[in-house]
Amino acid sequence: MDMDSSIAKPRVERFEAVIVGGGMVGTALCALLAQAGMQVALVEAQPAPLSLDDATGELPAPRVSALTPVSQRLLTHLGAWPSMRQTRVTPYRGMQVWDAEGSGEIAFSADEAGVGVLGHIVENAITQAALMTQVMHHPNVSTFFNVRVQSLQRASGNAPNHTVGGDWLVLDDGRQLQAPLIVAADGAHSALREMAGIEVASDDMQQDAVVTTVKCAKPHGGTARQAFIDGRPLAFLPLTVKGDDHYCSIVWSTTAEHAAQLSELSQQALGDALGEAFGYRLGAVTVCDKAHRFPLVQRHARHYVQPHFALVGDAAHSIHPLAGQGVNLGLMDAAVLAEEVVHAWQRGAPWGELSTLRRYERRRRFDNSAMLGLMKGFKVLFGSHDPALTLARNLGMSSMNQLVPLKRVLMRQATGERGRLPPSCR
Repeated sequence: MDMDSSIAKPRVERFEAVIVGGGMVGTALCALLAQAGMQVALVEAQPAPLSLDDATGELPAPRVSALTPVSQRLLTHLGAWPSMRQTRVTPYRGMQVWDAEGSGEIAFSADEAGVGVLGHIVENAITQAALMTQVMHHPNVSTFFNVRVQSLQRASGNAPNHTVGGDWLVLDDGRQLQAPLIVAADGAHSALREMAGIEVASDDMQQDAVVTTVKCAKPHGGTARQAFIDGRPLAFLPLTVKGDDHYCSIVWSTTAEHAAQLSELSQQALGDALGEAFGYRLGAVTVCDKAHRFPLVQRHARHYVQPHFALVGDAAHSIHPLAGQGVNLGLMDAAVLAEEVVHAWQRGAPWGELSTLRRYERRRRFDNSAMLGLMKGFKVLFGSHDPALTLARNLGMSSMNQLVPLKRVLMRQATGERGRLPPSCR
């Protein structure tokens, strides 16, 4: 090899957008931009994901999401929902929430909310596989699997560079990717966010989540249930496996000490503990999988955008699983960012400039902040042992349960019908 070729600079591959992170949110954003005609690169540190068939095991995977009807419409728009329906998605038309320390209880139904279903419980692996199928088969997408970002290089000066150029990424295999817009969708511990120097406000919820799959003696009846037990919410989310509606995914958000104790129990002992804690509303509980445990920390980035750079999903905000809204918030980030970016791109405006990206930030930050605050408020409200507060919350739940119009408003909010929705979600 001659000297000149040995020191040749690596070739820079140019795109109109580069997305780092091939989870559900990053892949959805990639699909939205590609459908509009933009040339997009998707960079993912993990190997190529499983196919949709391989992602559907004999038993449901432990990590699931409660996808709202708005998220369902987005997935339908992207072509992912029809294939997801052929695998394993469980609609729920009812929801029950109660305080195990008192008599307060509230129940919602799809009819009261004025919708067909309140949502669907879906394994994250199924949603991701269905979205990735759309991306990998799209001619406007270049995928980079099993590779990490080594550095983020910023373009010098403030001159518009929406036609060519922009910031660029150096990958750990030596390749370089350049685009007017780079998006971090690489999760709560986003390395790209750190490279960009964006600070994050963290709120340790002082809880761990224990998740697993169970089979109950009684059918779930298409109802999602959640009990507040000494300030520690325990959710039984309905799953249907090969037509059997006795399965549930459980999420118990509890103290780190209690979570450690639960994860060390035998499956039989854990099933007994779950059944007792849930008041045997679904009868005896049989645990079908090992218990998985992870700490709960709410995070919110100080800023979502910089020139030619944006955060989406967990890279921008991570939320307590109490309301099952994390993935839905992230998918809405993707839909709104895509709407603003594509609108600018189609009219020849600089889609990576701060003025364009700030419109996305303004539209999403308020909604995300409100949901983060609500989750923190729930933790304080239901974690208190003050007798007066306990009485007040029980009376409040019971009173709300009698007010159908108010419940309808709240449930419409919970189904994702908030604010101005992008066309892809209508």
